[in-house]
Amino acid sequence: MSTTRTDLLATAKRSLAAAGAHDRDGWVGLFTADGRVEDPVGSQPHRGHVAIGQFYDTFIGPRGITHHPHVDIVVGTTVVRDLELEIRMAPTLTMQVPTYICYNLRADRDELRIAGLSAYWELPTMIGQFVHGGLAAVPAGIALGRTMFTNQGLSGSLGFLSGFRGLGTDGKGLFARFLDESCGGDEIGIRRLAADIPITLGESEPLTTSDLVKHLSGGTWDKLIRSGRAVAARVERGGCHSVIIADLETDRSAIARIRLFSEIRQP
Repeated sequence: MSTTRTDLLATAKRSLAAAGAHDRDGWVGLFTADGRVEDPVGSQPHRGHVAIGQFYDTFIGPRGITHHPHVDIVVGTTVVRDLELEIRMAPTLTMQVPTYICYNLRADRDELRIAGLSAYWELPTMIGQFVHGGLAAVPAGIALGRTMFTNQGLSGSLGFLSGFRGLGTDGKGLFARFLDESCGGDEIGIRRLAADIPITLGESEPLTTSDLVKHLSGGTWDKLIRSGRAVAARVERGGCHSVIIADLETDRSAIARIRLFSEIRQP
């Protein structure tokens, strides 16, 4: 099955369109039978149509979800969407959630489907918005807790809350330094922070630190998000956009992997 950038992007876009339209069957049907949803990254993944349906019933069905896209990037069979989610929890409570969503797609029964959905957003920050909602947030919080326990059970609820585990300020600061060195074109500085680790364009195309500098040098970065033991940011250079995602070691003392998502091909 041959696919184009347009095909891949259209499949990824159908996910949020179905969620916004409250089309449960359409949303679940976008996934392969062994599909995986990790939302947010760092929480317990949902695998297979039954678990993905339970995720929908807990977090999508009862909510009003709209999105505001910034840029979409396609590399290989992966689509990364840089956007802001607007989640209506109650008539008087709407959350603004800066997010990166990574869709890993593959051909399945002559159609493109989602094999993996990884959403990078900050659970503690969202909970902070919830708390600042005051009394208006109380009924929504009770309803969410009840729905989560009904659909996910105790283990699933605890699995979602595991999204609180993660980087802390150390990991976020380490990645910020890495971005500063990369955008500043300091290859030696990059090697100090990320020596002998896998660096790829997309999921699998190997890059050297020199390649990374060519992509990012002279750019500016923003929208730094920590999610589990991953950190993501966007880089803009000359009107072109990239998203870079780092996985950190368990103790948050070092970068373990770098993935660059960019459609800019260097000579």
